[in-house]
Amino acid sequence: MSELPDAELHEHSHADVSGGWLRAAVFGAMDGLVTNTALVAGVGAGGAAAQTVVLSGVASLVAGAISMALGEYTSVTTQNEQLELEVAKERRELERNPEGERLELVELLRARGVDDGLAEAVSVQLSRDPETALRLHVVAEIGLSPEDKPSPRVAAVSSFVTFSVGAVVPLLPYLFGLDLLWVALVCGAIGLAVAGALSARFTPRPWWWSALRQLLFGALAAGATYLIGSAIGVAVT
Repeated sequence: MSELPDAELHEHSHADVSGGWLRAAVFGAMDGLVTNTALVAGVGAGGAAAQTVVLSGVASLVAGAISMALGEYTSVTTQNEQLELEVAKERRELERNPEGERLELVELLRARGVDDGLAEAVSVQLSRDPETALRLHVVAEIGLSPEDKPSPRVAAVSSFVTFSVGAVVPLLPYLFGLDLLWVALVCGAIGLAVAGALSARFTPRPWWWSALRQLLFGALAAGATYLIGSAIGVAVT
């Protein structure tokens, strides 16, 4: 029995990018960290007591996590429903004008570099199975596969959990009885850097670049709320 060529033995895999969890998880974690780091900076700069900072932070955590989860569920559901609408529209076109859709498939194949004769032959073969033709049209014209829809529940749970984890980080010093604003801000900065570095695992960016980017975003938000909190604190005293 002859051995297979190296090219046929080569195996590789790709990360699952269609489940909807990664974007929601990264968005949730970063939003939780930035939101509560900025909130702690503003409330703390205004001279609020530790109890007020914790109360504000926990309220922000709960409200933000619920809002993120509901927003993700609604947005992903809407996206999926829009895709289903477009798939139904394409299905009707295939039923009403199969030859016109086949010729459209020929043009799609030609645009991707397939020779004219081969494009014609392939379109005839693929059009024998309406579902195969439908998938090809949807992917080519819409850019999404009807079989790879993200899960609204997965997106909602991912954003809820990661927002909660991110939002609690800048509150940790206060929760452990350490009433020092600068320590809370350092915790928030470390959380942002770690979250940015971890998110770089799913991208071609170096970890330090993603970490610095998130630190910059968090610093801008915290700096703005710190200045506002300081101004309001002085005005009301």
